[in-house]
Amino acid sequence: EDESEEEPKLKYERLSNGVSEILQKDAASCMTVHEKFLALGTHYGKVYLLDVQGNITQKFDVSPVKINQISLDESGEHMGVCSEDGKVQVFGLYSAEEFHETFDCPIKIVAVHPHFVRSHFKQFVTGGKKLLLYERGWMNRWKPSVLHEGEGNIRNVKWRGHLIAWANNMGVKILDMISKQRITNVPRDDISLRPDMYPCSLCWKDNLTLIIGWGNSVKICSVKERHASEMRDLPNRYVEIVFQFDTEFYISGLAPICDQLVILSYVKEISEKTEVECCARPRLDIVQPLPESCEEISSDALTVRGFQENECRDYHLEYTEGESLFYIISPRDVVVAKERDQDDHIDWLLEKKKYEEALMAAEISQKTIKKHKILDIGLAYINHLVEKGEYDLAARKCQKILGKNTELWEFEVYKFKEIGQLKAISRYLPRRDPVLKPLIYEMVLHEFLESDYEGFATLIKEWPGDLYNNTIIVQAVVDHLKKDPQNRTLLRTLAELYTYDQRYGRALEIYLTLRHKDVFQLIHKHNLFSSIRDKIVLLMDFDSEKAVDMLLDNEDKISIDRVVEELENRPELQHVYLHKLFKRDHHKGQRYHEKQISLYAEYDRLNLLPFLRDSTHCPLEKALEICQQRNFVEETVYLLSRMGNSRSALKMIMEELQDVDKAIEFAKEQDDGELWEDLILYSIDKPPFITGLLNNIGTHVDPILLIHRIKEGMEIPNLRDSLVKILQDYNLQILLREGCKKILVADSLSLLKKMHRTQMKGVLVDEENICESCLSPILPSDASKSFNVVVFHCRHMFHKECLPVPNTVSSVQFCNICSAKHRGPGSAILEMKK
Repeated sequence: EDESEEEPKLKYERLSNGVSEILQKDAASCMTVHEKFLALGTHYGKVYLLDVQGNITQKFDVSPVKINQISLDESGEHMGVCSEDGKVQVFGLYSAEEFHETFDCPIKIVAVHPHFVRSHFKQFVTGGKKLLLYERGWMNRWKPSVLHEGEGNIRNVKWRGHLIAWANNMGVKILDMISKQRITNVPRDDISLRPDMYPCSLCWKDNLTLIIGWGNSVKICSVKERHASEMRDLPNRYVEIVFQFDTEFYISGLAPICDQLVILSYVKEISEKTEVECCARPRLDIVQPLPESCEEISSDALTVRGFQENECRDYHLEYTEGESLFYIISPRDVVVAKERDQDDHIDWLLEKKKYEEALMAAEISQKTIKKHKILDIGLAYINHLVEKGEYDLAARKCQKILGKNTELWEFEVYKFKEIGQLKAISRYLPRRDPVLKPLIYEMVLHEFLESDYEGFATLIKEWPGDLYNNTIIVQAVVDHLKKDPQNRTLLRTLAELYTYDQRYGRALEIYLTLRHKDVFQLIHKHNLFSSIRDKIVLLMDFDSEKAVDMLLDNEDKISIDRVVEELENRPELQHVYLHKLFKRDHHKGQRYHEKQISLYAEYDRLNLLPFLRDSTHCPLEKALEICQQRNFVEETVYLLSRMGNSRSALKMIMEELQDVDKAIEFAKEQDDGELWEDLILYSIDKPPFITGLLNNIGTHVDPILLIHRIKEGMEIPNLRDSLVKILQDYNLQILLREGCKKILVADSLSLLKKMHRTQMKGVLVDEENICESCLSPILPSDASKSFNVVVFHCRHMFHKECLPVPNTVSSVQFCNICSAKHRGPGSAILEMKK
């Protein structure tokens, strides 16, 4: 069977135990099933009661000839039996109740009322040439009545509720026991088939749905109520065929399963050897009925004992409702078919080597499966993947399947070692909860160390250091480095191992040798500043930017003096450090500012002038000496001006730089008239300089001083434009002065008016005010007495007699207090008399 075969819907097993013993000596002729037991009839006239495992529980000798039919009521307490010699027996299995009758013809069928156990349903039917209904009446006597006759032998009967369906040579009829009316006749399709060789199969799906199988035709009929308006002389029920289709083979039995059908088929085929038609294995199909056809869901060929000798009539299909158990009965064999459960589904998936699906199915149904364990399926899956050579996938599945089982993990690791695939499982080994034995991890690391340095380094970086014996691994790496001492991968890995082992000094040495980027992180993380005091040059050579930042951030651990001392023989690095220090704080490295002058002059002239401007601790004489030696004009000019020698600075600008704009800018900064005079004197015989002065001097020096000194006949470039600019600047100054004057006059007038309005306001004088001279109340306690009070604009008040006599020069009187405090004299604004 190929891999694409669909999973079967049913599973099969032979009914053995007592059944095997029976069928060795006898042959099965019929069987009926109850949810509690089975009843098997044989060709030798025996009826056996069996349990569901096939063990014999009871035996009845009914007749010396073939048992044709066995019928049970729903309770399973009463049984009806008929045989080929015309005998009919209906009796209670657990009571003395019994009926015997012998007919003069073979009785093919018997059916007891489904509720025979109840007293008012003591009814059963028999079928030979007639369909007879027996009812127990007065004095426990059985009264027969003919339900149907004249259309040949009755071949099959099925009783459900109040409906009886039977088949004779002409077709299928249904009788309503309530109205005692026959409500339908479904004719036989293929009349060429002998009804005794190809009997009709009947099955009630429910109380109103009958399934008919005859020959190779299937009909599903629905019993429906007739509308009152259509009744007239018709039965109150009618039958509608809702599905009808043909099958490939002849039908031996039918049974419902959900909304589908189980069909037992009799098959004939042409023998390849003899080219003669012979009996093949019977088939059990599950089909989905459609209005005019069917869809095959599954099909199984059954290897029953003696199938080569069987005919269509020798097979029967019985089923138990609710449990979905189907019994295939043949003369020499009884096979039980049942719906496959999840365990069966997993069995099939494992058989087809679909381990992934089997594992998923087991996980979903782990509460219901009984036969399988998820772990066993998972281990089988891993073995399957290993056999296929999919080592990485097998290793990845170990994480999910093995979980926290350390014993299984270790077993699988050793298995991978045996097949030389330790590398495949290394990425998936557990690192936390659970943790395996250190030996396991060491074994994997040694495997990588022998063949893959990069893989070894990756594992060391990813695995926590406590998984393995660090000392053993370190020694192994050291041994390999003896063969290849310059291997950077091994050196880097050894440094990491030393870090795990807290031997940070050795790790630091290796990192510095390798110039590894993690060296700074290692120093910070483990506070290794004491270990790098003598390695500052190495750090600076590796990455001066990071090194300087780290040293400056940790001045409390490595002092500035120590760093400068270590860098004494590397002035270029010393400059980088001191420059960064100066940018952070102008005062911290003040003792090294003198040294920095030479360092800036040598390695970083661009930053020399900003340093000279920002430093307040730089010795100017030393700086001037160095700048003059190196002919640094701009720096020398700055130093000369800072030392107060502005004239020399200006002279250097004019003579060395010959830059009139810079000279003018310098003169503006110094704002010294003598400098302007020197600048004019130096420029008077240089026409380009005169032009520059004319363009820029107007706002600082009177241009007339320069113009008067220009020699007669001297050609000055752009003289006209310069003179026009001077005039424009002068006009602009005049306009600015006039504008400012107008604003000043307007503001003064506004303030004067405001002061006048303020001084015109009255001043409140009451009993709380005091004389600022004698400190007594300003108003007398007796309002009838005369008084004289002086109040100044500053709100100080005096008795007239307490004020000093004003001088004769001016009659204006001022507040003594405000005059003494130099706040400005306040003139008297009010004199009160009474």
